[in-house]
Amino acid sequence: MKIGFQMDHISGLNFKTDSTLPIIYESQKRKNINYIFHPSDLTHKNNKLFVYANSIKILSSNFKRYKLGAKKKLLLDSMDLIFIRQDPPYNMQYISSMHMLEQLNPKIKIINNPQGIRNAPEKLLMLRFQKLIPPTIITRSFEEVEKFLNKYKKCVIKPLYGNGGEDIFLLNKSDKNFHQIIENFINRNKEPFIVQKFLSEIVKGDKRIILVNGNPVGAIKRIPQKNEIRSNIHVGGKCAKTKLSKRDLQICASIKKELVNNGLFFAGIDVIGNFLIEINVTSPTCIQEIKELYKIDIAKIIWDNL
Repeated sequence: MKIGFQMDHISGLNFKTDSTLPIIYESQKRKNINYIFHPSDLTHKNNKLFVYANSIKILSSNFKRYKLGAKKKLLLDSMDLIFIRQDPPYNMQYISSMHMLEQLNPKIKIINNPQGIRNAPEKLLMLRFQKLIPPTIITRSFEEVEKFLNKYKKCVIKPLYGNGGEDIFLLNKSDKNFHQIIENFINRNKEPFIVQKFLSEIVKGDKRIILVNGNPVGAIKRIPQKNEIRSNIHVGGKCAKTKLSKRDLQICASIKKELVNNGLFFAGIDVIGNFLIEINVTSPTCIQEIKELYKIDIAKIIWDNL
């Protein structure tokens, strides 16, 4: 089969933590021909969607050695399967590429479904599950943030379309930078931002749970550094083994129908304590970390379930 991977430029990937490369490598083991391309490589012309792509062959199991073919123009309708794997930010470039991929023949399977991704920003999709999430507001109003903080005392503020732990801050009225943080969020972006009640359980870490076709197949605990509220691996969070609790399984079961119905085949959810924090469907990660800790090969599970 011919498989396409819409992804970030390979030269900028972290070979130790990237989750796209293991999926490509497993595809290669199954004798597929694999191509990689960036959203900027897409062209829609004469009612056809083309891409300028490189074939790729991974030459080592740690992914550091690989061979790229010469870039060539391909008709995306010729692909058997396409993976959408570029990282956020979830901006207009991201959204535009989803609209373009939606023009493909519906017979071509796309993981995840571009319409499903477009309609499910990670920090908004969770709002459909009010009983699972902590107290949350999405706003651009200083007054609303202040009211929320007066009620919950300590909160976390973060951009609606960020990723990797960037621009996440603890809000506390005793902090002399309190006003400056909120003003910065209001002035820097036109979009609303998200404010959630601070969950003290974060000091023990959060759980990243990977779901394939709506079913949990692996999980890790990400533990923040000392005096840090962000557990993301990108900002120094450490990985540890964990077990899925009854509440974790309840959360997974509660969101399964939403994921499956929207073609969100490969997802990663973040859980702190008893609360769902995010549903990641753009470019879920932690495949390599889970394999290292448990010997669970999620890339193989993905391909086995396709």
